[in-house]
Amino acid sequence: MKIAIACGGTGGHLFPGLAVAEELRQRGHDTLLLVSPKQIDAIALKGADDQEAHALPGIGWPGFFSPRVFTFALSMLNSWRECGRVYRDFQPTAVVGMGGFTSAIPLLLGRHLHLPTLIHESNAIPGRVTRFIAPWVNKTMLGFAGCAHYLHRAHCVVTGTPVRRGLGRIDRAVAAEKFGLNPVLPVVLIMGGSQGAHGINELVLKTLPLWHQHRDEVQFIHLTGQVDANIAEINYRRQRLTAVVQAFSTEMEHFYSLADVVISRSGAASLTELSHYGLPSVLIPYPAAADDHQSFNARIFEQAGAARILVENKSTPEMLHQIVTELLTNQPLRQGMADAAKKLAGEDAARRVAEEIEASCNRN
Repeated sequence: MKIAIACGGTGGHLFPGLAVAEELRQRGHDTLLLVSPKQIDAIALKGADDQEAHALPGIGWPGFFSPRVFTFALSMLNSWRECGRVYRDFQPTAVVGMGGFTSAIPLLLGRHLHLPTLIHESNAIPGRVTRFIAPWVNKTMLGFAGCAHYLHRAHCVVTGTPVRRGLGRIDRAVAAEKFGLNPVLPVVLIMGGSQGAHGINELVLKTLPLWHQHRDEVQFIHLTGQVDANIAEINYRRQRLTAVVQAFSTEMEHFYSLADVVISRSGAASLTELSHYGLPSVLIPYPAAADDHQSFNARIFEQAGAARILVENKSTPEMLHQIVTELLTNQPLRQGMADAAKKLAGEDAARRVAEEIEASCNRN
């Protein structure tokens, strides 16, 4: 079979799409990723040279009263035409969307061509594209079971969110040596998603002076996004803290293997990877996320005992410092949260998604 997988725009859509493509290729199928023109997609795909990908023009929905609405309409028309050309060359057997604006045109065109169409929604609350398209596709695959309550007209199945094959555990000493860290000292991993998070960066940098007096007791890995990388590097040096600061990483398996506590946004793909590694976390949901879906995602982890939640505009450096210090110094608490996170990991999600795709193709 030849499967077109529409993903991209953010790592939360692209990385699960890559995981599905890996599983399908392992099963002997051909795959093509349809991504966005964003720089983050090109960067993230650098480690997937064996995977064919094509960027489609397009921008996210700007709102009815935005002056960009005409630009949006034109980009959708161009995307439809370009996607049609790609389909004529690739001749897909089925089209799969991983959510987000990049999925819309490929799925609509796939339905227009009477191809099997499936969409995957990672979040606890479906995004706009999923809400619009789910009633029209053959199957809607979910990361969280509760998401089905918002998709009454869709044919839903819970698969979990796929994780890339490359995300295995690395020996701690090996990972520490690679990045010049001490394998004995605890590590706090800070990440805001594939494009970084200015709100988290700002809060963490304001907290650094509180860790200054304990600078020989803790280490940091901070993925900042492109904008804040330089200022973060300067602040860690100023406080004489041991830190690895990067804008973005394609070596997350090393960082997850080193992390003892994670400070993170609560996008579905990030949470899936935290559960995959069994990592206790302090979650700071993105306040502007559509329908506040990151807060709903985070509450699932909090209720399971796997995470603590901080509200971005109500959090202080003292609050963050207190929570992280408690987790670093209370091993039984940290282990309990790690065990709870591990229980939330979806087993074989990529395999389940691949089987749903194959079943839809066989029924067609």
